[in-house]
Amino acid sequence: MPELRKDPVIGRWVIIATERSKRPTDYHCAPAPTTEHRFCPFCPGNEDQTPPEIMAYRKDDSKPNTPGWHVRVVPNKFPALRVEGGVNREGEGIYDKMNGIGAHEVIIETPDHKQAPSNMSERQMEEVLWSYRDRILDLKKDKRFRFIMIFKNHGDAAGATVEHSHSQLIALPIVPRNVMEEIQGAKEYYQYKERCIFCDIVRQELSSRVRLVIENDHYVCITPYAARFPFETCILPKSHDPYFEDSQKHEFEALSRILSEILKRQDKALNFPSYNFLIHSSPFNQNSHMNEDHYHWHLEIMPRLSNVAGFERGTGFYINPTPPEEAAKFLREVEIVY
Repeated sequence: MPELRKDPVIGRWVIIATERSKRPTDYHCAPAPTTEHRFCPFCPGNEDQTPPEIMAYRKDDSKPNTPGWHVRVVPNKFPALRVEGGVNREGEGIYDKMNGIGAHEVIIETPDHKQAPSNMSERQMEEVLWSYRDRILDLKKDKRFRFIMIFKNHGDAAGATVEHSHSQLIALPIVPRNVMEEIQGAKEYYQYKERCIFCDIVRQELSSRVRLVIENDHYVCITPYAARFPFETCILPKSHDPYFEDSQKHEFEALSRILSEILKRQDKALNFPSYNFLIHSSPFNQNSHMNEDHYHWHLEIMPRLSNVAGFERGTGFYINPTPPEEAAKFLREVEIVY
């Protein structure tokens, strides 16, 4: 019997379509065919083919915009938003608009063109996480910005246009609707129960363990109760924490371990799927302290195994043919090699 499940944070309904049920082996995610390595602007030696770097972790004797880096951050050559200018909010009749102000940056995660996140060392993954933190802390100083989205598109089906492993950062003068819905749902729950809903989710999933994939001292990785997509997972801190960028060294070490492991399990279980991951952290620069008690940062990973079609777009409902409990069990049982 299919189930309708309600997301406990934002109230969105999802259809768990058990009569269309798909096992992991039913998803065909063969890697893209190997092609001749073409020119890549992100590879060492091609630093002059990107805008000048904003930040880099590099060898002590190497100079900016030359080889010798481990992680390199550059402005996006084709930015969705531009950092120059004022917001200039205004109305046009009943419509609202503002200038396309923001920052759009590319985090080049490794100098190795063929290296994927799932085969990075935990130390490499930790450096990538530190680069996210350092860029967020710097951009938070700009009073025009309200929210920073860190995201990764891995593989053609996920929207990656450059094969070399990279993620992106976009700083926005507004808070996205998806995040506002989470904040509002979490706030209503907190006003009613005086507890953080994300903390309660962590406690329940650790107790029931049916949707728990992996855990360590500081983080859990679960398949959400009302998962929108097959094999969708979510990493959450075990302790309440509204801001990703406030994480400490021991927490980033633990986060790099659990993120590396779930990406390895996902690749082994699903044959190297394309995927998106993103970080939702608390907004800033405008009453941000009001979210600190009830909002809890988290990292969402969404393999691209199904398509969003007319029903989903017309209703806002998602159809997931793989129950989260089955996905979690399969990912838990995957044997991975370090």
